[in-house]
Amino acid sequence: MSRKMLIVVIGVVVLIMGTIGAGFFVMWTKVNSINTLAAAAESGEPVEEAPVPKIGPIHDLATFIVNLADEGGIRYLRTTMKLELADDQSVSFVQERLPMIRDSILMTLPTKKYEDISTAEGKTALRDELITKLNVIMVPGSISNIYFTEFVVQ
Repeated sequence: MSRKMLIVVIGVVVLIMGTIGAGFFVMWTKVNSINTLAAAAESGEPVEEAPVPKIGPIHDLATFIVNLADEGGIRYLRTTMKLELADDQSVSFVQERLPMIRDSILMTLPTKKYEDISTAEGKTALRDELITKLNVIMVPGSISNIYFTEFVVQ
């Protein structure tokens, strides 16, 4: 066997051994963490869990279909949203001001171009803009989030 071939074979063996060692390390840490949780549960010690964020009341909005501000008006946006409200009192405010909320959304969406809303950052910016505009209509801070359940641009 030539010297180059011997070096290549040794390199491949070292690489395989390193991969196997890394796999065993990952498995060992997973098994160890499971055993630690099981031991804590058996001994009655409180197990720290990540706090689950509290979600406020959700109000469904009807589907919006608007033309986008692109040249020629050939693209349109169809979107459905859900409003997450800060508390139960905000539900009555939303129902009272629903025409104003829909108007504000319908005045904001057609000002957007496809390039503005085609990326995840663009959708996040749109969400933030809508939350800001809607909280002006409502009691400030009563709309804590907007969830897009449908977002189609054609």
